[in-house]
Amino acid sequence: MTAKQWIKSPKGYVIIAMAAYLIIASIGSQDMMGIINGILAVSTSLAVDIICCLIEKRKRIRPDGAVITGLIISLILSTNTSWLIVGAAAVIAILSKHFIVHRKKPIFNPAAFGLLVSILLFHTGQSWWGAFGDLPSWTVAFLLIGGYAVTNRVKKYPQVFTFFGTFFLLLFLMGYWDAADASDALRPPFINAALFFGFFMLTDPPTSPAKVKDQMIFGILAAAAGVVDYGLFGGLMYLFIGLLIGNLYQWLRARLSLNVSKKGHSRIEKANKLSI
Repeated sequence: MTAKQWIKSPKGYVIIAMAAYLIIASIGSQDMMGIINGILAVSTSLAVDIICCLIEKRKRIRPDGAVITGLIISLILSTNTSWLIVGAAAVIAILSKHFIVHRKKPIFNPAAFGLLVSILLFHTGQSWWGAFGDLPSWTVAFLLIGGYAVTNRVKKYPQVFTFFGTFFLLLFLMGYWDAADASDALRPPFINAALFFGFFMLTDPPTSPAKVKDQMIFGILAAAAGVVDYGLFGGLMYLFIGLLIGNLYQWLRARLSLNVSKKGHSRIEKANKLSI
């Protein structure tokens, strides 16, 4: 793949957007720790990914997925997070990519899995600073521009629209009934986190469906599960939990399809033997 082809690839789009957000948010917040964490998270992700690929004896090592995972982790974790925890979150994310798999594809979104586990183990602070939650409201335009480019490239419009539609409708209904401080979820940094999440994490091709119908179910399920979790527990874990539940649905659907296909082949083979 040439440099021009890579830039136009879905992963190329995401990496360029993430790197731009890292720089813009660091300049806007006047805090360079985010860039330092970004370098650390990406370096750790790359190292672990390459080691795992060598152990698995893969013919091709494509580290761009690890770069995306590291960038997302660094853009979500607070810039005050210890470098040990940043590295640990990256390690957990990449290990899940290689060991929690179905037909050589990760079941869970690596970044979401690593971040959720880091919350549970290390009680990490997740400020979503790279989604411009602490910057002027007009900076949301950067999320919309980058999000449109990525969504268009990976052809995930049904998934993104159903996610946002379900997500905001449920929050509106909760707010109308004055339940669980739902109005807070429509303010920075929550709204910024939701936009970043929907455009750049929900749309991950290896862990989300390709068919339109499945995309819509996936988006609705991730949104509904996330809002329910927010209503019950609050915090910022609800987006990750919604996505991982969507990932579980995708895995179960793929596994069921595989079993049905195997049974179909088995019946055909038996019929052929009988005819012989």
